[in-house]
Amino acid sequence: MRAHLVAACAALIVIAGCGGDEEPEPAAPQAPAAAQTDLGPIKDYLLDHSSRLQADTAKLSSQADEYYALAKSVDFDYGKLLSAHRDEVATLVADMQQTYIDANPAYEEMEGVVAGVPSLADFDVIIDAGSDKSDPENAVPFSIKTPAGKTFEQPGNFFGLIETSLWGTEPKYAAKGVEPDLNDNGKVEFGEAVPDADFLVAAAKDFATNAKELDEAANAWEPNQQDAFTALVVMTPTMSEYFESWKNSRFVAGAKSDQSTFVAASRLQDIAGILNGLVLVYDSVEPSVSKASAQQAKQTGSDLKNLHEFAVELRDKEAAGKKFTAEQADTLGSDAQDRAEAIAGQISQAAGELGIKLET
Repeated sequence: MRAHLVAACAALIVIAGCGGDEEPEPAAPQAPAAAQTDLGPIKDYLLDHSSRLQADTAKLSSQADEYYALAKSVDFDYGKLLSAHRDEVATLVADMQQTYIDANPAYEEMEGVVAGVPSLADFDVIIDAGSDKSDPENAVPFSIKTPAGKTFEQPGNFFGLIETSLWGTEPKYAAKGVEPDLNDNGKVEFGEAVPDADFLVAAAKDFATNAKELDEAANAWEPNQQDAFTALVVMTPTMSEYFESWKNSRFVAGAKSDQSTFVAASRLQDIAGILNGLVLVYDSVEPSVSKASAQQAKQTGSDLKNLHEFAVELRDKEAAGKKFTAEQADTLGSDAQDRAEAIAGQISQAAGELGIKLET
């Protein structure tokens, strides 16, 4: 009703301002109205993944409790722990590693939404993307206090903390004074680790708490066109940073890699997961993009799906045993970034034509 009144008043002002035979100023062109689209699938997808992450991190916390209790039973003497309970430790560490591996795609496949939606983006910093206090601008907003009273100030994101602890790639999170030879074959192999139980139990508990809070925030979130378009424009052109990380990881650099993170799962898996979520987001807003240009909307959707298929193909080839070189990683990353930037540009242009303001 108020809109009709404003329009009527505006019309009266124009008429009153007209004199004699003067022609009124032509009306400014109006942006095409965004179509009424069903964004429910985006929220359904988010909730499916946030509930999975909550369940996985709760399981991980429970497993860490069990590991902590075992270490406590020998007064945190890790030499005694391995002497008396080596097989139990090996089983517990392997189980926690598997739970971590399960949790990774539960998050990565929804990261495009979480990191791309302004009201949820802080969770991405906390869970997956934040740095430690050495990088104040990008550091996580939390510290971890252990049962023994130690405080780790702004230590980095939870996926990184748990991964480096469970795979033994960060010495400060490892048990002191022991070699983590879990299969007792006289050498320490990749993936063998004896985490510091005091740190691990605290980090796992806090990880589970934040995953639960993300799930609650996801349930409360009501998707809208602005959020959906923003997520697509912000998260699609992030290919180069992921490919660079992949190039420097053990999956490409092998034993020469000095990266302590991204050792449990290839970044190609993460890239494919993120793009999977973004394809779903685009499918939900494509009817609106079609209002700006039906032909361009179809082409953009096809380009995004092709980029996703490109990432999936690389992921599957690597999983099947193909080894990529650093030079190939650079070339593939450059190609993916160029394609992603073009897609994001098309979506940004459509948003502008529809009058949708992006929060970038």
